[in-house]
Amino acid sequence: MSEPSPVSDPYAHIGIVKNPDGSITRDPTKFPYASATPDPTSPLLTPVVSKDITVNHSNSTWMRLYVPTAALNDGVSSKKLPLVVYYHGGGFVICSVDFKPFHDFCNRMARELNVVVASPSYRLAPEHRLPTAYEDGVDALKFIRNSDDEWIKSYADLSNVFLMGTSAGGNLAYNVGLRSAFAEDLSPLRIRGLILHHPFFGGEERCESEIRLKNDQVFPPNVADVCWELCLPVGANRDHEYSNPTVGDGPKQMDIIGRLGLKVMVSGGGLDPMIDMQRDVAKLMKEKGVDVVERFTDGDVHGAELGDPTKSETLFASIRNLIYSSAP
Repeated sequence: MSEPSPVSDPYAHIGIVKNPDGSITRDPTKFPYASATPDPTSPLLTPVVSKDITVNHSNSTWMRLYVPTAALNDGVSSKKLPLVVYYHGGGFVICSVDFKPFHDFCNRMARELNVVVASPSYRLAPEHRLPTAYEDGVDALKFIRNSDDEWIKSYADLSNVFLMGTSAGGNLAYNVGLRSAFAEDLSPLRIRGLILHHPFFGGEERCESEIRLKNDQVFPPNVADVCWELCLPVGANRDHEYSNPTVGDGPKQMDIIGRLGLKVMVSGGGLDPMIDMQRDVAKLMKEKGVDVVERFTDGDVHGAELGDPTKSETLFASIRNLIYSSAP
């Protein structure tokens, strides 16, 4: 089989145009979007309900909540459900909570795992470079802790919270987990673990999988480079601790994850150019005493489970084991 052609225009590949002044214009028609479904017709037809709530008016941030319909029908009970806080992907530059693949994925996750899912938005780069997204991620946790929203108060077990994300969202979940150690007291909200699904990490030196998969058609290294260029602090390169947690103070920060007693799942696909970097991060965390579950699959491209319910079922089985083995 012939080698695929390289992605010639990394900007067009993700639906953006770079303007002469360094800003970008996003193509709003590049990706499909989905509305929330707050009113169940029946548990069979609508196994999960969802709704949108504002987090921070001044930052225009919001979140979409997902609750299994069966939990609503059971009414308020003493048995609340684990809460998964899911951060969407998009290289910190594109996409949104209501991007249809993320919406469908969160719907399936709430149904299959019998959990409440909260998917917060965050401000995008380059208009808001890192660490703004991390700050918005922590802000979402504070909002959940203080919220009077009926679904959160009645159905989410704030003592059993897992931070999860895909791609840039996996990077975000990791860094929000770190920041939570230094944030103001979040109790009664307690983070039990981190689920890093195909996390977006990178370094200046190309890893072997990036070289081997340089012509990947999903998220090739030249597209990742553009995202890092647009989202890292001005003047930083890919060996900044935000992008490469194996250098600088990154290894010392992993000690914090270990001291917090968090379980961490690192999930990656064999056809993702970043898989070697993801393996390196998981290995270093293990060496730092972090309780790490590695889930690396052969033949899967970056974010494969988002669009394939069959693949997501096996991912959810691994997540289920992590969540229910960490029960308080």
